[in-house]
Amino acid sequence: PALFMENARKGSIVSRANSIGSTSASSVPNTDDEDSDYHQEPYKESYKDRRRRAHTQAEQKRRDAIKKGYDDLQAIVPTCEQQDFSIGSQKLSKAIVLQKTIDYIQFLHKEKKKQEEEVSTLRKDVMALKIMKVNYEQIVKAHQDNPNKGKNQVSDEVKFNVFQGIMDSLFQSFNASISVTSFQELSACVFSWIEEHCKPQMLRDVVIGVLHQVKNSGR
Repeated sequence: PALFMENARKGSIVSRANSIGSTSASSVPNTDDEDSDYHQEPYKESYKDRRRRAHTQAEQKRRDAIKKGYDDLQAIVPTCEQQDFSIGSQKLSKAIVLQKTIDYIQFLHKEKKKQEEEVSTLRKDVMALKIMKVNYEQIVKAHQDNPNKGKNQVSDEVKFNVFQGIMDSLFQSFNASISVTSFQELSACVFSWIEEHCKPQMLRDVVIGVLHQVKNSGR
């Protein structure tokens, strides 16, 4: 019995030692096999994160472009230059920059239209001067070809006398036929006078009579 008890005690000690060793060994990480299979995977950006980041970059780029545009307008448009020597250069708000830019563009449109009208007027003047130049050249050439032609020309005084005689004759009949009681009556009388006293034959007779008078007075 004593020997049996001794062997049982030794077996119990060995069993507990094996159990402790097994537990300790299981608590120690495997640095050979397990380490060879363990890899830290890199962080993978999700589609949502990539989309958010792209949107943020695009928004920032848009804001930078808008800011640059306003800065360029303030630098280009003369009316956007604002100087206050007491506080230094003052940056205008975006609303003021836009309004001043619109006003300046409208001013430029008006100036352009004014310049176009002036150019059109000058072109007409140039065309008229060219026509006058051609006419004077023809007159000079005709005078050079026939120097004696101008000796028999009618003077300006005679021309005026003929014109005055024709107008006086017409005015006499006009004054005798026209009534100015009302505008309606004046209009009716004018048309009646034209039909009666401004016929080609009557005008021809008036002109012939005036020419005879001028010719007789010049003798």
